[in-house]
Amino acid sequence: MEPFTKSRPGAPTGFFEAEAAGLQWLAEARGARVARVIDVSAGRIVLERIATVQPTADAARGFGRSLAATHAAGAHSWGTAPTGWDGPLFIGSREMPGETEASWGAFYAKHRVEPFLAPAVANGHLSADEQDLVNEACELIATGAFDDGATPARIHGDLWAGNLLFDVDGAVLIDPAAHGGHPETDLAMLALFGAPHLDQILEGYSEAGTLESGWRDRVPLHQLHPLAVHAAGHGRAYGVELAAAARATLRLA
Repeated sequence: MEPFTKSRPGAPTGFFEAEAAGLQWLAEARGARVARVIDVSAGRIVLERIATVQPTADAARGFGRSLAATHAAGAHSWGTAPTGWDGPLFIGSREMPGETEASWGAFYAKHRVEPFLAPAVANGHLSADEQDLVNEACELIATGAFDDGATPARIHGDLWAGNLLFDVDGAVLIDPAAHGGHPETDLAMLALFGAPHLDQILEGYSEAGTLESGWRDRVPLHQLHPLAVHAAGHGRAYGVELAAAARATLRLA
């Protein structure tokens, strides 16, 4: 089967190299399967081609188990980049901060939510009042109100349904924004963008890993990041959803 080539003229420095580093780091966890990198260079990446099929409940459950193993492989710190990569990080087409923090709350608020608010406002996708609401939620998060003693997990970081493929052998991950983060962030993103057989994914995850008490209540908290990214560039509806998630987060306190 012919490999799959992605290219982007004028891509930012390190754009595809960061993707390759993320895929390699996730693969090293020996958990969830990822698309194999064949070649990478400035402005171009060549990957194995995935012959997709309709996902089954069994394949989804198997993915949940393997994702738990990937998370359990861990990361050096909150926000850490893939091992061996010291260039920029990206989520979709947007650059993502690469700073690390000693606590999850400080990392998540400062480096995964707040950086995308100004672009969302500038694009007309988030009102000033809604920005204030999200900032209030970020201030609460940064205090450590939701820090739970978890250690940094090795997360995909952009785990929406479009980056979760299935072939005859099961699930395959593509297009990561891999970093050291909280496992519930990956699960919340699967829920946000309608992953197939989500209940079976979660069932498999709970068989191999741990879903901490109250995790369902914290889904809006962990959706702040992907919603902020989408509000920055994909439309007003995401700004509305972002504000709603901020309200739900504040109600958790």
